[in-house]
Amino acid sequence: MHNLSTVVKFEVIRTLKKKSFWLAALALPVIAGVIGVIIYFSNKTTNDVGQQLSSERYSLGVTDDSKLLSADILRSVNAQIITSPSEGQQAVKEGRLDAYFHYPADMKNQPVEVYGKEVGLFKNNRYEGLAQQLLNQSVMLTTSPNIQAVIQNSVNYTSVTYKDGQVDKGFLKLIAPGIFLVLFYFMLVTFGGQMLTSIIEEKENRVIEMILTTIRPTTLLVGKLFSLVILAFIQLIVILVPIITGYFALKNQLSLPNFDLASIPLDPLSITLGATIFIMSFLMYTGILMTIGAAMPTAKEANSFFGAAMAFTFGPLYAVALFISSPESPLVQVLSYFPLTSPIPLLLRNAIGNLTLQEALVGITLLALTTAFAIRIGVRIFKYGALEYSRRLSAKEIFGKR
Repeated sequence: MHNLSTVVKFEVIRTLKKKSFWLAALALPVIAGVIGVIIYFSNKTTNDVGQQLSSERYSLGVTDDSKLLSADILRSVNAQIITSPSEGQQAVKEGRLDAYFHYPADMKNQPVEVYGKEVGLFKNNRYEGLAQQLLNQSVMLTTSPNIQAVIQNSVNYTSVTYKDGQVDKGFLKLIAPGIFLVLFYFMLVTFGGQMLTSIIEEKENRVIEMILTTIRPTTLLVGKLFSLVILAFIQLIVILVPIITGYFALKNQLSLPNFDLASIPLDPLSITLGATIFIMSFLMYTGILMTIGAAMPTAKEANSFFGAAMAFTFGPLYAVALFISSPESPLVQVLSYFPLTSPIPLLLRNAIGNLTLQEALVGITLLALTTAFAIRIGVRIFKYGALEYSRRLSAKEIFGKR
């Protein structure tokens, strides 16, 4: 293993020099930035149009059989009082009025009738908006501020729950340990392809013979594993730094949610378990994908197995509700302990808080054993199949050779 640092250094520098690495790393923040700009201009345009519509004045007639409308409010919009609905409807048809509203006596069972001059698909909505606004403002004048708050659904509620005599932080406590679940998903989706093809490159370039004359297969494979982990974290930093910077710079302009980082509780045990599960899960899948790459003669054939590996990883997401409501159910236990499906159940249950320390330790141990087994098998496949350019090794050849 004395060439391990040489392999790691060579792989990291070689990958960092590739344009494809930086294009893949920068594509996501660029796309996020473009989407943010689109959202900003869409919201701004919609607000500008809404303000323009609200300030527009047009001739209006009203028949109020409900007796709920305020005369002062009707005067403020220069509304004409029309005696019958048929008269108001005819006035709009003949162009003498731009709009006419009929408020029936029984509004529980009869709709408010709105008639208006056609001004375009989007602008036609201004008539119903004004009819509703006139009614709401008139009714609000006859009620107390408390009743107005109930009607407008603007009553605020505050809830406090306790756990072991301390105030429970609710969903805020999920954020710190839940970050590792997001990181695992993120890194596997963005870096999975490179894990798969890292071994195949040398096989397809036919330079593997020269490499193996100076470096042992185990050293080469483990070195590639470490270099992939380093590159994955570099790519993660490259992606997250622009996104985080953009969030704090543009959160007000884009109306993004405001997070108070100081209010997020930090549980050392759940954060430690989340970090350990994340690292072991990432190493395990890196080892498995590298093993698949070592076993396949071409990248095209290796990619056919990539989908199966991802199905094992993300399939448990369909049982998210079960992880929350019934963590003791047999299905949840199987998914939590079976190494190929366990990363997401373990990370999710650790964030929620229903993963016991014993379950976490068993899961981490199984992940570590599977990682070691995958790397061991990968080394054997690489050792005996590195020079097989046109076929895959059989199971008998992999496990039978000594």
